[in-house]
Amino acid sequence: MTKKKIEKSKKLPVYGKLAAWLLTGITLVAGGVLFSQQPAEAADVVVYKSPTCGCCKDWVSHMKENGYTVEVHNQRNMSSIKTELGVPRNMQSCHTAKVGGYIIEGHVPADVVARLLKEKPPIKGLAVPGMPMGSPGMEGPRKDPYNVVTIQENGKTTVYASRNQ
Repeated sequence: MTKKKIEKSKKLPVYGKLAAWLLTGITLVAGGVLFSQQPAEAADVVVYKSPTCGCCKDWVSHMKENGYTVEVHNQRNMSSIKTELGVPRNMQSCHTAKVGGYIIEGHVPADVVARLLKEKPPIKGLAVPGMPMGSPGMEGPRKDPYNVVTIQENGKTTVYASRNQ
């Protein structure tokens, strides 16, 4: 083959060049879109619980059913988490969560969490001390009355909501 024939065979027809340019452009745009996407948002609720706690799993399900995204951390030593987050002993329950900068201790109903996030009161968080029957995650035929109480920085508590009264 002569030099002229080799050079001619390397040349792309006009539509070939157009196709190459289009393919390059599409690749660059697609790559740009992929790399410019925002990172996934953090979970609405971060829950710390014992890996063996069934009612904690049920509370997580309750939160998910009510539209929250939940990130679960199974912990063997829950008391260290509660101490680190400042949950008073008399307010403690089986699981502890963080939601929108607040502590949620125990079986707090999802609608009460929604109210907290809407109102944004100047408190540390909310708690349902103990494990009252009939609270989210503790469903059954029995429905004991219980209060959702505030956890305040000064250690005081007030009733934020009441259930099954």
